[in-house]
Amino acid sequence: MSKVNNRKLLSKILKYLLVVILIVLVVGLITNNVVLADVGNNNRYEETVSSSDGGSFDLGWIIYILFELFGPLPGLILLIVIVILIIMAKKHGKLPNLSRVLNNSTSAPIGVDNTLNIAKEIRKTDPNFSEDKFIGWAREVFIKIQQAWSDRDWKLIRPFESENLFNQHRTQLDEYIKNHKINKIEKININYCTLREFKIDGDKEVLVVELHAIMRDYVIDDRTQKVLESNPNKDWHMNYLMTFNRKVGVKTELGVSNKSTTNCPNCGAPTEITSSGQCSYCKSIITTGEHDWVLSNITSIK
Repeated sequence: MSKVNNRKLLSKILKYLLVVILIVLVVGLITNNVVLADVGNNNRYEETVSSSDGGSFDLGWIIYILFELFGPLPGLILLIVIVILIIMAKKHGKLPNLSRVLNNSTSAPIGVDNTLNIAKEIRKTDPNFSEDKFIGWAREVFIKIQQAWSDRDWKLIRPFESENLFNQHRTQLDEYIKNHKINKIEKININYCTLREFKIDGDKEVLVVELHAIMRDYVIDDRTQKVLESNPNKDWHMNYLMTFNRKVGVKTELGVSNKSTTNCPNCGAPTEITSSGQCSYCKSIITTGEHDWVLSNITSIK
């Protein structure tokens, strides 16, 4: 077999190995319920490693996943293997495009406004559903999330997130506080917000909102106020998917549902909520989707 054929074979083997590793990471991410919910500096300020065919992947993202799924030592070993494969692949052939691999699981194209069709579908069983009111509420929730993150006071967003998402965000924020960091989110401007996808998943209704925002996003030291990451004068253009859930059969109640982020979706009282998500007035658990939509995930997309 010629040297040229050997190189082509090696190139194919390396690409397949990388694709297998990426698939393992994605499958592990799903099966272990590790959700990359984006708040604040999940813009990821680090530079990406570019492939020779124009594709790219975020090395910081891979390091986070490896350590989260497999632990520090196994994750480090896998990271070394991946780096070696990348170096060898760059010498002998093209790298697989990570974004292409991951985006195969995306059912709907980005940027498509499906609001009217989705609203029509929801109104078949929920006549009072209003796409305008829901989108306005989703925009408000997004802004509240960014403000709570920047203020380092995550309990403010407790009424509007599922338990899993709230605990994840609170853990991330506690790590920032521990390291004396403040992630400043400023000058938030939402360009558009649309309904992208609606489906029934078991006993849950799932409604996905696509949102595009421009914001200032940087990290400072809470003791010196020195900028540690990013540029305070840079505008970040970000696309987000916000996933909301509610129990099948729940109906929109006029004057109560999605009214604002200051009222309990069950009784309408001002939101004074315990850490377990219980309304201090009506004592109902309002963060499970039993009474109204609740945010279960938020991710950034390209």
